[in-house]
Amino acid sequence: MLVLAHISDLHLDGSERATTRARRVRDHLWELPGAVDALLVTGDIADHGTEAEYEEAARLLSDAPFPVLTCPGNHDSRAPYRKALLGVPASEGPVNSVRVFDDAAVLMCDSSISGADDGALDDETYDWIEATLDELGRGRRALLAFHHPPVALHHPLPDRYQLARPDRLAALLDRRPEIAGLITGHAHTPAASVFAGRPLMVGPGVTWTLRLPWEGDQVADRDAPVGLAFHVLDDAGRLTSHFRVVT
Repeated sequence: MLVLAHISDLHLDGSERATTRARRVRDHLWELPGAVDALLVTGDIADHGTEAEYEEAARLLSDAPFPVLTCPGNHDSRAPYRKALLGVPASEGPVNSVRVFDDAAVLMCDSSISGADDGALDDETYDWIEATLDELGRGRRALLAFHHPPVALHHPLPDRYQLARPDRLAALLDRRPEIAGLITGHAHTPAASVFAGRPLMVGPGVTWTLRLPWEGDQVADRDAPVGLAFHVLDDAGRLTSHFRVVT
């Protein structure tokens, strides 16, 4: 069984507000009485994509009692992200990585497009996913994590910037039964759906929560509690998610 804590959309910008909200969820997770296998952060870690913002993220996440897995969002910038957060040479190629556990793996995929809010998995990323799954072998369950949901969430703001070419992702899932589910962020609202027959879990935003159209005209609820999720991938390959808030 694999247990992932999941946060998204920290939007660290050097402000006391953003830092306080990120520290609040960090402290909650660091002090859990039981262990999780890893923390997954699905993008928009920085608000402006500066090195200073990633240096702050690195300080906040550096002493985690479990592995921290990250992927970029549309507010992130690949070169500073690599240099200041990951501690590797700066470059502009997609930031893709994999973490292998005993009987499962998490593939963190880069759906960002430089200079745009839209999302897409490019050819290099699709090739990397296929090659990584081949190397892992068909017997190992896998989760794909990236920033932009590939389905409508029924709010005009996130629905304007869905993952492009969802048909290509659906074809990948059809070929790859070992992919047990998808985990994304971007929408600033906890949500659960299905895509191409697989569970799709959307993490809440740390910085603010999206108000849905029937909840009022104000788009961003900046006073909502900080949200997080726990995802459990069990031995049968079933993905179960629990959503929490931190006051």
